[in-house]
Amino acid sequence: MIIRAIEPRDDAAMAAIVRRSLEAHGLNVPGTAYFDPELDHLSAHYGAATNRTYFVAERDGEVVGGAGCSPVPGADGVAELQKLYVAAAWRHRGIARGLTAAVEEFARTAGFSTLYLETHHDLVAAVALYRALGYRESGEPLPSSLHTAMDVFFEKSL
Repeated sequence: MIIRAIEPRDDAAMAAIVRRSLEAHGLNVPGTAYFDPELDHLSAHYGAATNRTYFVAERDGEVVGGAGCSPVPGADGVAELQKLYVAAAWRHRGIARGLTAAVEEFARTAGFSTLYLETHHDLVAAVALYRALGYRESGEPLPSSLHTAMDVFFEKSL
């Protein structure tokens, strides 16, 4: 498996992975990443600034997952872990852990001290993963949150 920066050729695959994942849990609703305006063009969105990034996991030339981070407006030193999704056929193989490690290393190097994230209680595997990786529940969303359908919030000191 290769973890690398997203490229324009990866946009359609990542948008499909995100949408299929959310559809599988009935979360293809407003207030989730499903309707994010940048979802179909992640490479352009994350490549537009040096303080944010998006990684994809590639196996045998196929994009099988991705994750990124971006600064949280108004929260000094805090970045948000965003859009961590792995295609259903590739889950439980350590890909999400590898993507998270890449994002954490980028965030540390970029000078962030905390990673924040939002998820949903129905995403049981995601919640368990975040706990296993040392994220702690923060109880409520940050004021800048756009994903109003999310109801579980985590953060981790870097």
